[in-house]
Amino acid sequence: MRTVIQRVTEASVKIEGSLKGSIGPGMLILAGFEEEDSREDLEWMVRKIANLRIFDDEQGAMNLSVSQVSGQLLVVSQFTLHASTRKGNRPSYVKAAVPDIAIPLYESFCELLQAYTGIVVETGTFGAHMEVQLVNDGPVTIIIDSKIRE
Repeated sequence: MRTVIQRVTEASVKIEGSLKGSIGPGMLILAGFEEEDSREDLEWMVRKIANLRIFDDEQGAMNLSVSQVSGQLLVVSQFTLHASTRKGNRPSYVKAAVPDIAIPLYESFCELLQAYTGIVVETGTFGAHMEVQLVNDGPVTIIIDSKIRE
């Protein structure tokens, strides 16, 4: 599982012009899944994201988690996070999980994240053409891969 986490002042996702999900200050999480991903990957990622200290404390140091600042969460599926550009200029997505595998992983990830943080998780719609808007705060953008774990 691979995620791109962006600290935002606001973010939203629209599908065919209709608002599907939106948040104020918090995290926009783009999430991509591989066929080899397991519940262990999901649980590890949830703990990592929930405890990620990327929000400013009183002294302006990034020392607080999303829960500690009463932040919000928006999770958007994005298979292109597993793009390989090793050969040529057209990305290959062979490492990305097919929908029959990815959809349950995506849904489980969102449920686990909500249960772990106690924060209602806003979402996009898996497989839909989505328009994502955000105001990146900082900017702060973190990439996390459950297979690399660094």
